[in-house]
Amino acid sequence: MDFSLTEEHRLAANMVRQFAHSEVAPTIQEWDRKQEMAPHVLPRMGELGILGICIPVRYGGQGYDYITLGLVCEELERVDTSLRVVMSVHVGLCSLGLLQWGTEEQKQRFLAPQARGEKYAGYGLTEPGHGSDAANIQTTARRVGDAYILNGEKMWISLATKAQHFLIIARTDPGAARASSGLSAFMVTTDMPGVSTGDIHHKLGVRAGSTGWIAMQDVEVPIENRLGEEGEGFKIAMSALDNGRYTVAAGATGLIRACLEDSTKYALSREAFGKPIAEHQLIKQKLAYMSLWYETARLLYLKAGWKKNRGLRNTRETSQAKWYATDQSVQAALEAVQLHGAYGYSDEYPVERYLRNSKGAVIYEGTSEIHQLLQADYVTATRKEKPLRCELPAYIPEEWQSI
Repeated sequence: MDFSLTEEHRLAANMVRQFAHSEVAPTIQEWDRKQEMAPHVLPRMGELGILGICIPVRYGGQGYDYITLGLVCEELERVDTSLRVVMSVHVGLCSLGLLQWGTEEQKQRFLAPQARGEKYAGYGLTEPGHGSDAANIQTTARRVGDAYILNGEKMWISLATKAQHFLIIARTDPGAARASSGLSAFMVTTDMPGVSTGDIHHKLGVRAGSTGWIAMQDVEVPIENRLGEEGEGFKIAMSALDNGRYTVAAGATGLIRACLEDSTKYALSREAFGKPIAEHQLIKQKLAYMSLWYETARLLYLKAGWKKNRGLRNTRETSQAKWYATDQSVQAALEAVQLHGAYGYSDEYPVERYLRNSKGAVIYEGTSEIHQLLQADYVTATRKEKPLRCELPAYIPEEWQSI
């Protein structure tokens, strides 16, 4: 069993760490207060190749593996959750969905410009009345000749007003015996007539990120934009969530690390009762728990990444990593605020932002309660994985790093 990282892993993580700390960290508090995404973030991530970090070179990406994707997400969320959210929707949910399910023509038309950072991508599953109950979405796609007519609205969509491409799940068979079998997946672009988007403000956290809605009114989508076969939408949506949840788990691990590192620095410099608070037992306890949570979360997401690299089904491992890392990131942020005392209650220190940002991840991409149910079903063997028609390809360096 080898726990070491390769030189490629370290170089990629260091590059992203330098970008996040030097180009985002100095002004992130300002953009969080403005409740806006800094305009340079997406273009710069594209220039550096971060938006295609784990996409094969032949599709415009950098050709790194899935472990690298996890390390990159950890480094990004170490500075701010909004940076990792970009990776979750652009790379995890949409680009890897295209890599897994797209035809060669779809990969060249949609995936390649996304990997090069020329186009930004989002993912449309959640609706105003349907979050965790994803199988019962109401957006419809009616077949008319060689096209589908889409009507409906998606809510809580990251990069809604920034992206040009969206992977949309819609209902093609309202009369299907099982709700999940009546869904299909489509690539929808913002230049299609009838597509409109908007922003959502006044969120608790991730205020420096873009979150909004997508409305579709009689949007004509050509049949060649359908991803997979008709009726495979639910499978595509869930397999995309495996990829997105992996990035969330890795990112939440970075948030735990942020809480640990910032709290350690503060505890060593702040004095109370004649000595640094780091020497007081209950402060030591908080730091010890944060360290344990970080190391455990990191091992869980690296295990899921190891399976992804080998083309193995990783739904169980990814769910476990996402559940644990996001739950413990909330706890780490709570402890960090407590450790900072009154200063933790103000935005003079970043720990209050960490706390606000941490709460979203225990809700989106499967609530903690949903993941608890999944894990219980695995334990009792009431849930069994069925093979998909199309699995995410294993990472093979010779294939991914050459054209």
